[in-house]
Amino acid sequence: MRGDYLIRQRPIQALILFAMPMILGNLFQQTYTMVDSAMVGRFVSEQALAAVGASYSLTNIFICVAIGGGIGASVTVSRYFGAGSIQKMKTAVYTALLVFLCISLGLGIVGLTFGRQIMQMLNTPADVLDMAAAYLRIYFVGLPFLFMYNILSAMFNALGKSRIPLGFLIFSSLFNIALDWCFVTQLNMGVTGVAWATLIAQGISAVLSFGVLLRLLRGMSCPAASVFDVGELLPMARIALPSILQQSTVSIGMMLVQSVVNSFGSETLAGFSAAMRVESLCIVPMSGIGSALSSFTAQNMGAGSPRRVVEGYRAATKLVIAFAVLIAVILNLFTTQIVTAFLGEEGTRTAMETGIGYLRFMSVFFCLIGFKISVDGLLRGAGDMTMFTIANLVNLTIRVVIAMLFAPRMGISMVWMAVPIGWFANWAISYLEYRTGKWKRRLPETAAA
Repeated sequence: MRGDYLIRQRPIQALILFAMPMILGNLFQQTYTMVDSAMVGRFVSEQALAAVGASYSLTNIFICVAIGGGIGASVTVSRYFGAGSIQKMKTAVYTALLVFLCISLGLGIVGLTFGRQIMQMLNTPADVLDMAAAYLRIYFVGLPFLFMYNILSAMFNALGKSRIPLGFLIFSSLFNIALDWCFVTQLNMGVTGVAWATLIAQGISAVLSFGVLLRLLRGMSCPAASVFDVGELLPMARIALPSILQQSTVSIGMMLVQSVVNSFGSETLAGFSAAMRVESLCIVPMSGIGSALSSFTAQNMGAGSPRRVVEGYRAATKLVIAFAVLIAVILNLFTTQIVTAFLGEEGTRTAMETGIGYLRFMSVFFCLIGFKISVDGLLRGAGDMTMFTIANLVNLTIRVVIAMLFAPRMGISMVWMAVPIGWFANWAISYLEYRTGKWKRRLPETAAA
């Protein structure tokens, strides 16, 4: 299939073809993170599950920097690709890979140096602190592989080759699960076992992805492209920095929310960690649709066709509603079984009640994050980043303020009651910006290249 089908085929067909490989791939990726948690929860201890969960809010910041950077780079690459500027597109790819490799090395050093201190500042329960710190040390050693893995996947998606990262994600996920089983159940390595499993699986996939991308680029004939061009950093930064700010700021906010959850003790933390893993899985289809719409928008804006972007947004909304209904049905039918899969039959009452309460409440609200991610994806793909950033900061502020002010007084349920309120506010602001039509006037420079 040609990589430019996002500007040729019917919008809903193009979005499905582009989004489904990403959704399937991310489902595999989330599945192995869920297996990480389930392995330590069932075969090590409830405290081990709490340790992995406590680490998640910190590690997610670094993941979001990688994802935000990949989004920014992919929008620039998509525009060049849509405009037929292959030489500039190659230079943008090479520049992005080099820049984010350097960033990942710097962040890895920061994480190794201050990881334990940050966990202490987040009120991590004393009975899980040492396990969380051990998990983080290994995680940060593998941070360059995590970054390159995500950036490379974004480059494939920008070129309309979303099936390639799907293949690597499936391989990485299955290999990670096999290593989890070996390290945790056979070698009794505990939480460090799942950390090493992730590092090894992602490291191998990153190296293989890099080789395939180079081969793909060499097959595109054009004058010699530069390996690095400072001039390409500015258009990338215009998209990447707000995306990174949005992604990492939300993660920092969630880290503050995590500190509130941590204060309720390791049993509550274990139940919350299990529910958060499931929530991450439920959000995957919505994120895939948003990412697909972002690339769809960028390519069609690069080709000078904003009308198709509107059609794509309407198609994305229909897909969001379909997935939201499916998720709500599954969660309400199988909530207890899902939480038990993480905690085992011996899970404490507090942990079980926390996990079940969170998922049952959230089950009917995933359409909101789908609407939010879709309209955000359109604005990001069009380069309309100001209101996009404001909307996400409002979302974050609502969630942090409600959790920190009301949860200590009214109970842990206030942490998740804040979530749909924040999602709705984010969607409303971004949607109003979309309705103004300002994004249509942001035809990219690459359209004229």
